[in-house]
Amino acid sequence: MEQHDHNHHAGADIPKFNTKDLIIREDIMAKAKELADLIGTSDEVIQFKQAEAKIRNHERIQKLINMIKKKQKEIVAFETFQNKEMVAKIEREIEELQDELDSIPLVTEFQQSQVDINYLLQLVISVIRDTVSEKVNVEAGTEAAPSSCD
Repeated sequence: MEQHDHNHHAGADIPKFNTKDLIIREDIMAKAKELADLIGTSDEVIQFKQAEAKIRNHERIQKLINMIKKKQKEIVAFETFQNKEMVAKIEREIEELQDELDSIPLVTEFQQSQVDINYLLQLVISVIRDTVSEKVNVEAGTEAAPSSCD
């Protein structure tokens, strides 16, 4: 199917963006960036950065990570040769290394800080979403639908 075939009649039903939309877009994006910078100063992000730096300088953790990466490359090689026994053996070795890695308190701390940041972002997104949908409902003159637990 050639490129121009399926586009040539679409002009009528797809509204073209005008510069007014563009100005709003940039305005929204600028605020979003401001919000992102602000979130960057939160305790959650600061803790994440500190944990990340400690992990980078932690010899045992780095050694475990490198061993896991090396074994993951080996798996790819053995899969190419369809050597299922070796793949299974290396997978078990990776699991043991991963367990050891996960048992280091610093790693747990790092993972927790990732979870915290994701939670913070989800919270911000849902506040924005709920506020926007309230405005949309008010302006449309409709009752807000009862919120479902999703």
